[in-house]
Amino acid sequence: RITSQPLLLPLTLKVTAQEAALAETHQQEFDRLGFDVARRGPESLRVRAVPALLRDADVKQLVLDVLADLSRFGVSNRIEEARNQLLATLACHTSVRANRVLSIAEMNALLREMERTERSDQCNHGRPTWTRLAMGDLDRLFLRGR
Repeated sequence: RITSQPLLLPLTLKVTAQEAALAETHQQEFDRLGFDVARRGPESLRVRAVPALLRDADVKQLVLDVLADLSRFGVSNRIEEARNQLLATLACHTSVRANRVLSIAEMNALLREMERTERSDQCNHGRPTWTRLAMGDLDRLFLRGR
């Protein structure tokens, strides 16, 4: 279950009767995703809590997107995808950047972590984090042996 953030003021959404029924039917799925969503009337929903990591998101659009996923696929991975994107961005912003001086202990710790980390050969944007060079490659780069 994803951690929820209660809203200071509940939000009432106008939806179709089908969307309201869908939200009611999939109440457990909304709970699992970190929402507190309840049917308020034939064509309205009340939102009292949202996933904590997405508290600054457009709540109305988020609920409508989850409803669209539930209608089309029966499940929604939208919150997990948004959470993963947010965590990837945080990881990128807290990563070791160019020109940062590391101690030998920090370098060794970083290499040990990379050995244990799945897909450590690229950042979350797909750029390589390291490359392998043979001695011949280094010689060519630095024009050795000429």
